[in-house]
Amino acid sequence: MKTILLVDDSPTMLMSMEATLTRAGYGVIKAASGEAALQGMAGGNRPNLMITDLHMGGMSGLDLIREVRKSPAGRFMPILMLTTESAQSRKEEAKAAGATGWIVKPVEPDALVGVVRQILPSA
Repeated sequence: MKTILLVDDSPTMLMSMEATLTRAGYGVIKAASGEAALQGMAGGNRPNLMITDLHMGGMSGLDLIREVRKSPAGRFMPILMLTTESAQSRKEEAKAAGATGWIVKPVEPDALVGVVRQILPSA
């Protein structure tokens, strides 16, 4: 089973995405902050994909991506940015940080699963 790390400071968003992805057959690990996500990865979590919010208290999604890309475990892991922002400059900033793709909130459950299946085709 493919595992997805969801990083968002909104408990409602985490619960909603977890329910959608679990129904689609994915394992889900949740983190309420970038710092918690890094701690989990340092503790042995090895997700196949990370989906992170851009704006969070403390470490931003961009900072999280930069830190994940420094580690051997995260160097090649696909990372999606999930945010309400849609400005091209922000997308370019995320890509420069190492994001694989960008999803604008609110995202329909079927659209979320569709994007994940494109990135993790064998799931």
